[in-house]
Amino acid sequence: MEKVALANGIEIPIVGTGTNTYGKEDNQYNGELNGDFSALESAIEAGYRLIDTAISYRNEAGVGKTVAESGIPREEFYLTTKIPADDRYVGSRESVEQTILKSLENLRTDYIDLYLIHHPIDSIEKLKHTWEVLESFVDKGLIKSIGVSNFTIEMLKAIKDFARIQPAVNQIQSNPHTWNDEVIEYMKNNNIVAEAWGPLSRVTDEQKARLEQIGENYGKNWGQVLLRYQIQRGVVVIPKSHNKERQLSNLDIFDFDLTVEDTVIIKSL
Repeated sequence: MEKVALANGIEIPIVGTGTNTYGKEDNQYNGELNGDFSALESAIEAGYRLIDTAISYRNEAGVGKTVAESGIPREEFYLTTKIPADDRYVGSRESVEQTILKSLENLRTDYIDLYLIHHPIDSIEKLKHTWEVLESFVDKGLIKSIGVSNFTIEMLKAIKDFARIQPAVNQIQSNPHTWNDEVIEYMKNNNIVAEAWGPLSRVTDEQKARLEQIGENYGKNWGQVLLRYQIQRGVVVIPKSHNKERQLSNLDIFDFDLTVEDTVIIKSL
């Protein structure tokens, strides 16, 4: 698995798996928790080591249990979780601290590789004390890297003004519906790694057909072409599937390189 170096020198796998529908009835985001993490088990078996969850997914504990019972050493995994932006979690320093401690407990781990603020916080004061608590957990070795999710350029600039430890990652939507090129370019220039959620989402049939045409030159399908485009430009991707074959397919993207002409076409989709 290829990796990308963060600003602090720690490396993150360039492909991981999302988990927002794992352990839920009918594989639905808002479905009742049912404890079925077979999709995560098959992802781990396929070779995924970057595992992305969040408090709002309600499945931290199930993810933690599955990883702990995988038989694979903890240090081989790269675990990411996220703190919600509402007052229950970020209203005070104490609530932020308790939230992080609960994540550590749920994930059955002594440290979390990457902790993100899931969405922009509605006040600079709350953002500042949330970030300062995250920094304190980095100081204690309980979190290795910290970052944000769904932040615009303006929001990244706001946090830059007071952060002692700059965000290592900004997890954003990036797919043919919304490439977010401007934000990604800003992050590249400021040593922040872009991580794409939903990299295979919101793709039209017409776009899939064009991607399939490109893929014919490499013996790859539309999804593999799309993921390859992202990783060639240094964007970490976290596709998610409940299907073992698709999980394997989404990892089979390291044996070809898209031409410049192909990347221009994909960017224009």
